[in-house]
Amino acid sequence: MNHGGNIYQFARHLGCLPEQVLDFSSNINPEQAVDWHRLQPLSLGLYADPDYSVLKQAISHRYKMPTNADIEVFNGASAAIFALLRWILPQDVVLYSPLYGEYAHIAGEMGCQVHNIDRFKPLTTEIPKASTVIFVNPSTPDGQLYDMQERLAAWQAAECHIIVDESFLDFCVADSVAEQLASYNKLYIIKSLSKFYGCAGIRVGFIIAAAQAIKELKRYEPAWKLSSFYMIYMQQALANNDFVEKTREQTASLRNLLQLALQSSGLFERIYSGQANFLLAKLANQGDGYHLQALLEPSRILIRVCDNFEGLDKRYVRFAVKNTQAINVLADSLNVLSPVVKLRASWEDKLLAERSRSRQNRFDSAQRTV
Repeated sequence: MNHGGNIYQFARHLGCLPEQVLDFSSNINPEQAVDWHRLQPLSLGLYADPDYSVLKQAISHRYKMPTNADIEVFNGASAAIFALLRWILPQDVVLYSPLYGEYAHIAGEMGCQVHNIDRFKPLTTEIPKASTVIFVNPSTPDGQLYDMQERLAAWQAAECHIIVDESFLDFCVADSVAEQLASYNKLYIIKSLSKFYGCAGIRVGFIIAAAQAIKELKRYEPAWKLSSFYMIYMQQALANNDFVEKTREQTASLRNLLQLALQSSGLFERIYSGQANFLLAKLANQGDGYHLQALLEPSRILIRVCDNFEGLDKRYVRFAVKNTQAINVLADSLNVLSPVVKLRASWEDKLLAERSRSRQNRFDSAQRTV
């Protein structure tokens, strides 16, 4: 599956080291919550706690939930998605697209009937009764933050299983829908911890759901899904309360800097006003994201072309929020490339126009012959 963050393949292609790549394709916080020199000691000679009690306690302290709810942890959000859909076994899955492609992939492999609803249009489409609805908030790849109350009410009225992916919500000042579990027990919240806490190599995700649902879900789960190292790291990261506010402020500031860099290049028809740690942009004049990526290779910049998101094509590219130095390098590179990209787009427009005139002339000639 096409996915952001494949810096190893990109580095091999360029003949450089992975750490020399400026990776704008991967939406991982450039800052980390844990100082390696202060990481708590751990024993590698003992089995980890199979109930993950301390980690779950750390998660429950960080994220609010009603008393009737519980948590189950997984080896990353993708594992959580798979486990949840395998347990629900839905016949109809409604995806509000574009969204993370793993949802469509897993639903398709399970033989579900997948219904895609375009989020970029008014969300008024009727959905099958008792279907499983999947919604990402804030969304990916555009980062829009939605008011969920009206949508939750409509899905509850249709007796749906509701999966809300809040993996990027920590970057926003916004409330989780987890409190709605107090009144609706077919709601499930999925979160990835690697994105906000800047640790893509630490695979920890979790589900918040009604306690009975978690109890039943756990019956199908193996013991020791997470290593002792993963648990110690995330427990310490979750305890770093100062990191949360600092990250939100820093992300907002750097996101504005990134948006200015994209705007000043003049290459984009539209830059979406995202609230997460990335921005989606649409290239102007039938632009090609893969061509832009090729032009950025000398600068060792990797971006995310979004043509494998439902409803998007190669004109759409996503840029993750990185540090000031990386964004400045991107800005300089885009400004240098701007005349080249615009000239290519102008040439392609002229070529298309010429082909259109040629087809029209052939059609007119045929009509006169008839």
